[in-house]
Amino acid sequence: MERPELSITVQRAPDEVVIQLAGEIDVLTVAELSTVVNELLADDQPHRIVLDMAGVTFCDSQGLGTLVVLSRKAQHAQVVLALSNVGDFLMRVLDITGLRSALMISSHS
Repeated sequence: MERPELSITVQRAPDEVVIQLAGEIDVLTVAELSTVVNELLADDQPHRIVLDMAGVTFCDSQGLGTLVVLSRKAQHAQVVLALSNVGDFLMRVLDITGLRSALMISSHS
């Protein structure tokens, strides 16, 4: 079985950072995502971090938990962490797990 990959592209704008994600957010890739977000929170302190989920093909429970943890960490740092381009599959998972209310989901891309 081939190892799932998560491609992470960071785009900085004056008041926000957009992190484009493509691939699978799961037990094998969450550490990489956490590292990127934690470094932004520590170094850049942007006003807003947007996780662009357009290319995400899969997200397991570990991935969901990590999104919630990162969202809370951002709140503590007075940074808004929002998800954008959340697909139908992921939105259903967020609804089923009750996590939709724990995460900020923006409709703008």
